[in-house]
Amino acid sequence: MSRQRKMEVIEASELVTIGELVRLTGIRYSTLKFYTEQGMIPFEQAEENLARRYKRVIAVERISLIRKLKMEGQTNSFYRSTGRTRS
Repeated sequence: MSRQRKMEVIEASELVTIGELVRLTGIRYSTLKFYTEQGMIPFEQAEENLARRYKRVIAVERISLIRKLKMEGQTNSFYRSTGRTRS
């Protein structure tokens, strides 16, 4: 099992793992996995069996947008459609 990177390193990294996104945002792993599978959060993956990597700034911004829309009572289909574009 690999060691966790320090928060300072994560905050300075261009790419992060889903576990690191959990630490950055406080959103549950299962929720982030759902958002990813629904196409709401873009990711990069070199090969099928390798870990997904998220562009930290884009992913955190997208998660903030999803949170905002949820608080405003927007439907799942609306905020899901905001994530369909890949950056």
